Amino acid sequence: MSGRRALLRRCAALLVAVLAVLLVPAQAHAEDATIGHVESTGDGLRILVDVPAGVQVDLGGVTATLEGQALDATAEGTSSGSVVKRTTILVVDTSNSMRRQGRFAAAKQAASTYLDAVPADVAVGIVTFDSKVTVALAPTTDRAAAQTVVDGLALHRDTLLYDGVIAAAQAAGDDGQRTLLVLSDGADAGSTASLDAATAAIKDAGLRVHAVGLDLGEKQLTPLRTLAAAGKGEVITASGAALAQTFAAEAEALADQVLVTAPLPDGFDAELANVEVSLPTTASGTLVARALAPVQSAGSASVTPAPQPTLTDERGWVAPGWLLWAGLGAFALGLLAVAVLLVPSRPAPMSIADRVTAYSTRVTGLEERHDTKPPAEPVLDQAKAAAASVLEHNSALNERMTRRLAAAGSEFKPSEWLLVHIGAVLAAGVIGLLLGRGNIIVGLLFMVIGFLVPPIYLRFMAGRRRRAFDNALPEVLQLLSGALSAGLSLAQAVDTVVREGPEPIASEFKRVLVEARIGVSIEDAFEGVAARFQSKDFGWAVMAIRIQRQVGGNLAELLTTVAATMRERQYLRRHVRALSAEGRLSAVILCILPPAFAVFLFVANRSFLDPLVHDPRGWILTGFGVLWMAIGSFWMSQMVKVDA
Repeated sequence: MSGRRALLRRCAALLVAVLAVLLVPAQAHAEDATIGHVESTGDGLRILVDVPAGVQVDLGGVTATLEGQALDATAEGTSSGSVVKRTTILVVDTSNSMRRQGRFAAAKQAASTYLDAVPADVAVGIVTFDSKVTVALAPTTDRAAAQTVVDGLALHRDTLLYDGVIAAAQAAGDDGQRTLLVLSDGADAGSTASLDAATAAIKDAGLRVHAVGLDLGEKQLTPLRTLAAAGKGEVITASGAALAQTFAAEAEALADQVLVTAPLPDGFDAELANVEVSLPTTASGTLVARALAPVQSAGSASVTPAPQPTLTDERGWVAPGWLLWAGLGAFALGLLAVAVLLVPSRPAPMSIADRVTAYSTRVTGLEERHDTKPPAEPVLDQAKAAAASVLEHNSALNERMTRRLAAAGSEFKPSEWLLVHIGAVLAAGVIGLLLGRGNIIVGLLFMVIGFLVPPIYLRFMAGRRRRAFDNALPEVLQLLSGALSAGLSLAQAVDTVVREGPEPIASEFKRVLVEARIGVSIEDAFEGVAARFQSKDFGWAVMAIRIQRQVGGNLAELLTTVAATMRERQYLRRHVRALSAEGRLSAVILCILPPAFAVFLFVANRSFLDPLVHDPRGWILTGFGVLWMAIGSFWMSQMVKVDA
């Protein structure tokens, strides 16, 4: 029993000791302070120490060591200025997304608050990033000039975050303590540089980076955290209302810095050394700050400051960025003008009197004195001759273009259409370069589109003309039947259709009459019409006419029966088309949605598509996606296609 009591007393004593250790406040040797900057001269070290807000440091008790050797250190505050050059660059997001929820007004107010609170000796510069990066203000202590720049900020599209950070790193210079204060409300969109390039620029310049994420989620903060980690800074999340307080706190942190100066020990010759500063406080114990910093020996000459990078260009006049786009735009307009000039102008039809005059002139041999031919256009004639020469060497292409133009009812000759096609390809390429801001891939993509659009247009016009032909065919056959019943011959009935029938059948039947007058049988001329329009219905009507002409019978009654059959087929075809409308619309939407969404992402958030372009795995996924989309589009088109 007594042994148990002794054991309990020992446990209680141990518990009391543990509680005493946990509850008694320890003398602070916590590293709550950080060394913001260390510079070495022939006179010794200058160390800027960042102190937490609200902490009062006993400047007389500050001590410092260098590689464990005590230094004869003195400390002073920096609220009224510092002998160490201090520079801050405000890197401000001016993209259109800042327009939402009053973010831009809050950002400008926060920048003004920072300018009011930052110590007078701190040089402040301003860099903005949107669709371009602008060094709006080189580092200066002129607060009025800085406020003028802040008041004049405007919003544009895109967010070149990484390019903006690199430009700010270059504008910060090489001397003293340099800090970037980055404000953004979104991810990078459109930068030519990568995140790795931005972090490398920060590390190479030895910058301190603090990033302020405005209404950002955790995933969107990841790039800002990477930038801040490279600059040994921190990421601060803030909303529009608290943004001014955040910037004021950053300005007050510079005012609360402690400058520690100390001579170097005799004989010290290390280039890198561990620096430690102890700062006693009135209420929080002792703050300790440590850093590994470059150090120059006391016997060495003083360091010559590196020259500041100039923001002016010594090459003289430099062409502005908009001049490239203006030149491309002028080139595009020139191509369009050439394409318009290449389109032949159709002369007005000659009257009967003009035809008689021209005929009589040719007969009497006076064509040299009465030449009515308009003057030739050298450029147009040369272009037509070149296109005609190309088609002469490629008879298959010439025949195919002739057939497509005839099916579409176009008045262009094959050589003229070839010139229009080439002009469309070139104009589309220039438009792609303009929209892609000089991107060759975008230009080539638009050239492909320009190559495909003219054939698609001809196919569309031919399909519309064919549908108009098929829709009017029953009425035309009925008109032929009526004319034949009235005692007219087949040729006279066709002439009636030419004078009273609808287009495009009237013009095609006129061609039938012309061919019949030069020796072609009327059945063969009709078969030519069926072949040009690829009309099965009219092909059956021509077959019926040919059989009747060979074996005899009542052609009017036969055409009436064929017309009635065609009306029934058209009714059934329209009925099936109405029933399959939902499926066809679904197929169209499913086929258009992926490429349309890809185009939207390319315009709105191009960086989101970077893995598909720069990563081989993305190429494989894109290839499989295109393959399966093609297969799915084919099967859906076959499922909704109903032949009636």
